[in-house]
Amino acid sequence: MLTELSATNFKSWKSIDRMRLAPITGLFGTNSSGKTSILQLLLMLRQTVESSDRSAVLEFGGERSFAQLGGFRDVIFAHNLDVLLGIQLCWQLPKLIEVDDPNNVRKTLFSGENLCFATEVRSSGGDKLFVQELSYDLEGNKFVMGRKNSTGAKYEIYSEADGFAFKRTVGRVWDLPAPTKCYGFPDQTFAYFQNASFLGDLQLAFEELFGRLFYLGPLRDFPQRHYVWSGSEPADMGRRGERAIDAVLASRERGKYISPGRKRRKQSLEERVAHWLKELGLISSFSVKAIAKGSNLYEVRVKKSAHSSEVLITDVGFGVSQVLPVIVLCNYVPEGSTILLEQPEIHLHPSVQSGLADVLIDAVRNRNLQIILESHSEHLLRRIQRRIAEESLKPEEVALFFCDVTQGESVLSSLEIDLFGNISNWPRDFFGDEFGEMAAMTEAAVRRKQAREA
Repeated sequence: MLTELSATNFKSWKSIDRMRLAPITGLFGTNSSGKTSILQLLLMLRQTVESSDRSAVLEFGGERSFAQLGGFRDVIFAHNLDVLLGIQLCWQLPKLIEVDDPNNVRKTLFSGENLCFATEVRSSGGDKLFVQELSYDLEGNKFVMGRKNSTGAKYEIYSEADGFAFKRTVGRVWDLPAPTKCYGFPDQTFAYFQNASFLGDLQLAFEELFGRLFYLGPLRDFPQRHYVWSGSEPADMGRRGERAIDAVLASRERGKYISPGRKRRKQSLEERVAHWLKELGLISSFSVKAIAKGSNLYEVRVKKSAHSSEVLITDVGFGVSQVLPVIVLCNYVPEGSTILLEQPEIHLHPSVQSGLADVLIDAVRNRNLQIILESHSEHLLRRIQRRIAEESLKPEEVALFFCDVTQGESVLSSLEIDLFGNISNWPRDFFGDEFGEMAAMTEAAVRRKQAREA
């Protein structure tokens, strides 16, 4: 699980300083205040990990990418190519990393469950990039790869861990070439140094982190009368949730079952989706059926109420198809994953927006997921506050932020929430000026009444 994020000079963010990330992290604020950019920063790193081009420092994305960021000039603050892009992430590892002493296999040099990664990227002209420095920090034991001078392409590695130094292999006195992408040690590292093999484990942990990161965008596909499934098992729902039904069918095929909580009967993904759609008050039943035996064409059939006729998903309210990918994603991805959600409440009735918070809380509690969301929903936030007051959530399990713009620069404010769900530093007009609107309406009503009586 991600625990902390810092960034320098990314899009409208001149600086993000040690932003705390919790199991549920909510980003709120005005339009164009930088909320989405925080998600895009993480997506850019995921795309970089997945890229087949080992020489590309960062992958800014193309037409089919989750984040389409253009080039370095587009993502660097104020389009200033003279400044560096800095990124730092900390996360809790799913399992302990232990580094053994190569000279004594019974001795452990380092171990830990918390790892931090940092990188500094610069432009050498236009979109041609190089890594100034990268580092990994395992429980205070820091290992750095940096440029030897400001103009050359030669690199060195060194340790800032107490009592440890990298040891050269005899006869391998050469400098190291540039890093692989923005986070990886070149292959020569492991040949040039006798005791550097563990750096590969740290790099792998970074790649595994982003292998467990999933995303769902704000604009979702329209429901279809028929769905074609070729037997594939999608890794995620797609940017628009277009693979949600594929995921339901793949889960059915492999017999995947989900625990809805302690001492409760396990459910299939299809049953879990049906449960939440009913809980949200959208429909009474949900099923995916083949049009004919042996066909690869499927229909999604639902009942609006227990006594109504079964109809296709295209024949009920639009909200069902919009919330469906969110529910499927939360119950489909591997346990321990991180999900990025952009406006999950879009096209949903206020009461469903409130209930959606319970879907997310359930996924965090029962599937050990981390959810980072960008939202404009007061109703979703109010439900989170209520669950904290009811002790279904602990304040430390939630991190809420307000994003704003001051003098052309995005600014992040942490919202302080107490044991009773109260936010003590609520920004002015956070969700609009409700009392001002009511006062203006009352004044208008009084004026009209006076005018009629005159």
